[in-house]
Amino acid sequence: MSGKLDQQCINTLRFLSVDMVQKADSGHPGLPLGAAPMAYVLWTRWLRFNPRNPHWFNRDRFVLSAGHGSALLYSLLHLTGYDLSLDDIRQFRQWGSKAPGHPERGHTPGVETTTGPLGQGFGNAVGMAIAEAQLAARYNRPGHTLIDHHTYAIVSDGDLMEGVASEAASLAGHLKLGKLTCLYDDNYVTLAAGTDISFSENRAQRFEAYGWHTVSVADGNDIDAIDAALAAVRAETTRPSLILVRTHIGYGSPEQDSFKAHGSPLGADNVRKAKQKLDWPTEPDFLIPDAAMVHFREAVTRGAQDEAAWNERMSAYAKTFPEMAAELQYRLRDELPPGWDADIPVFPADTKGLATREASGKVMNAIAPNLPALTGGSADLDPSTKTAMKGMGDFNPLPQKNTDQQGSDSAGWSYAGRNLHFGIREHAMGAIVNGLAAHGGFVPYGSTFLIFSDYMRPSIRLAALMSLHVVHVFTHDSIAVGEDGPTHQPVEQLASLRAIPNLIVIRPGDANETAVAWRVALEARDRPVLLILSRQDMPTLDRSRYATADGLRRGAYVLSDAPDGKPQVILIASGSEVGLIVAAAERLQQQGIAVRCVSMPSWELFEALPQAERDAVLPPAIGARLAVELGVAQGWEHYVGERGDMLGVERFGASAPAATVLREYGFTVDNVCARAKVLLGR
Repeated sequence: MSGKLDQQCINTLRFLSVDMVQKADSGHPGLPLGAAPMAYVLWTRWLRFNPRNPHWFNRDRFVLSAGHGSALLYSLLHLTGYDLSLDDIRQFRQWGSKAPGHPERGHTPGVETTTGPLGQGFGNAVGMAIAEAQLAARYNRPGHTLIDHHTYAIVSDGDLMEGVASEAASLAGHLKLGKLTCLYDDNYVTLAAGTDISFSENRAQRFEAYGWHTVSVADGNDIDAIDAALAAVRAETTRPSLILVRTHIGYGSPEQDSFKAHGSPLGADNVRKAKQKLDWPTEPDFLIPDAAMVHFREAVTRGAQDEAAWNERMSAYAKTFPEMAAELQYRLRDELPPGWDADIPVFPADTKGLATREASGKVMNAIAPNLPALTGGSADLDPSTKTAMKGMGDFNPLPQKNTDQQGSDSAGWSYAGRNLHFGIREHAMGAIVNGLAAHGGFVPYGSTFLIFSDYMRPSIRLAALMSLHVVHVFTHDSIAVGEDGPTHQPVEQLASLRAIPNLIVIRPGDANETAVAWRVALEARDRPVLLILSRQDMPTLDRSRYATADGLRRGAYVLSDAPDGKPQVILIASGSEVGLIVAAAERLQQQGIAVRCVSMPSWELFEALPQAERDAVLPPAIGARLAVELGVAQGWEHYVGERGDMLGVERFGASAPAATVLREYGFTVDNVCARAKVLLGR
């Protein structure tokens, strides 16, 4: 080990973390004991940050992908001067604490992203590195380097086992993200046993095959070797880097190198023995030597100086490039610029209409030139999901013309490009898009078929937990997919996604509702939004006869009503079924039945309305209600009530032309009318 002070600082990290876990009688002491040296070297010698302004934009990003080691991160945050007091960390894992069991973005100052589900933080880090590269390529100019920071992550065996990390690592290598570094806590142990029972591959060779630069450190306590490795990866600018640091879980404790050190407190006796082993005072708990505190708190002065220098560069840039600086400032504030929605089209009435995926593509491409922050792509499905932004370039380091790409109609490849090609990697796409949003400066989107949202559910849930402004475009939304059959026909996905708190799900009913849905999605800011879109064409409603599509903002609205405003039955639908209930209503009204049609594209937006406004759309006195949606009925009972009914899909789909499938499943005007009449006792 190098120097008495270094050793003292490392042990301060170790035993603050161990004392946290022991006091809480809950947590993971093994990682902090083993990984403290690498964290110490990174945070005191390489990582640029300002503890007094955690949101300084040009800071390096640090992700603890192995989020179970949160006590180590909280120790680092407290010691380097973030707003996390010693009292806070004494309340580790307790109700109301700023030091929860796993790191939570927005809850603890300095935490960049919520981690714990293994592999997700790895994918987030890839997204952050993409963000830095894209912003640097767009805004930096000779003599004016504004965007220049690195992304670091500490990752574990568990992270590298998870498929999401494999997908993200593969893409990162392809994209040559030279400012991404992962320090691998290579301790040969997981929660249940040693890695020898399940994880024997050569990790260095695997990452080299992905296109990564790898460096091995034989002794995780050798801080000079760790420092040299970090210097080597900083010099490598054309490949992401993995530093394999051979560590010992639970280092210094009687449980060293045992899975028992992973996820349980050491116990008072073993804590005492560990402190004695590493020559640390056994009393008091939460000891911070003065010299260690002074050394760690040098980060406050260093960070203030770094930010001040960057602010000077920003001022000089603004004088030389005022328009670009103004554009960048909107992105740094995560604000929509004036006129971003000026060119959103209004679609004319059309009985044939178009698929909402087609309408979405037109709306996106109208917005894209006015909203530089809009960046994203699909899991190899641009031609089908219509999510390519034409003329906006592809994010890729390859200096070659892109003349045959179906998707983005780009003039070439570069890091300034705004179309991301994730490949067939839905797991990684979800995590990477979250990383873009967490980094800041982006309104990121991802896209695939609705059926494959299942692959992305962990990332979607984390986006909702973090209140990230993320948009996902899910097309091919029902059994109307047709011939591809039940493997590609989503049935339960809508209900499943609606169950996630703090998430907005919108299934627009025609082209103009789709345009409003995009407005809502981009204005949301504090929640992820999912747009659920059709493969098949649907009528574009004549808004001179029906209520304006802006009613979508309310989640549900009266599309058409009985002439006297006193309906006998209410038909409710979302998406493609809106056109179906409109046609059924016309027939029922011809038969003397007064009908109200309600378009209900978003439960979440509707539930945000005051009760009186909801009752105005769905009057409690009218019990004859029929909801029509191409998905399982779960949840609709809340809106149809005890006397209502639901026409849904309670089994898997089938392979046949879409019109045939819809007819066989009862999604016809005849059946809707018949079900409505049953409710009326006719």
